[in-house]
Amino acid sequence: MGARAAARRLLAGGVVAGPLFLGSVGAQMLLRDGFDVRRHGLSLLSHGDLGWVQISTFVVTGLLVEGLAVGLHLAPDRWGGAGPAQAMGAAGVGLILAGMFRVDAYGDFPPGLVHDAGARPGGAERVLHSAHGVLHGTEGVLHDVGTALAINAALVACVLLARRFARSGRRGWAGYCSGTAVVGAVLAWWPWGATSVRLVLVSLVLMVWVALVSARLRGVVVDHAPQSELRPR
Repeated sequence: MGARAAARRLLAGGVVAGPLFLGSVGAQMLLRDGFDVRRHGLSLLSHGDLGWVQISTFVVTGLLVEGLAVGLHLAPDRWGGAGPAQAMGAAGVGLILAGMFRVDAYGDFPPGLVHDAGARPGGAERVLHSAHGVLHGTEGVLHDVGTALAINAALVACVLLARRFARSGRRGWAGYCSGTAVVGAVLAWWPWGATSVRLVLVSLVLMVWVALVSARLRGVVVDHAPQSELRPR
């Protein structure tokens, strides 16, 4: 299998990644008991008996985005290359981290979740409790690092691909990538509240972009493939 054929297959994973993530998160937001996007971040879906669904969603989407990064690396240089591939690869790593490590639980979701913050053990129990707290807090920090990495690396990929599209004369796609970067940055970095809603919106904006730009780049790879690779087999 040639490099371009491999790139087409890997870029197809990017086409799937966006709808997979958005479909899974959207269904859980509607069906999970007690979830309120105005108060609960989507990462809280990783908690509870059905938490494995969101954990799997983060990890599988991250693996698909990693495949997309490899596809960009294999694509013709003016479309892929090191910059966009590395940025997208970092975004995939961030998603996988967000799945491997759960966000610290807060609020009242999922219903019945027991918090141990108010427990006051003594003696040896206090030592064990403190160790658990440190590990639990570290897990939350690693989740937040993964989330920040996924979002910001995707924004960098938007900017880099906007430049690639502009150089090739595809101004519409360049504008779309640039606009996605601006809207995504405002949603991600806005400092005044509504964090849970903004994270859902930035996920929507970026995952739609991942799917659409992957489909477009897959077509570009086909357009630039040698005729021998395009013949039916």
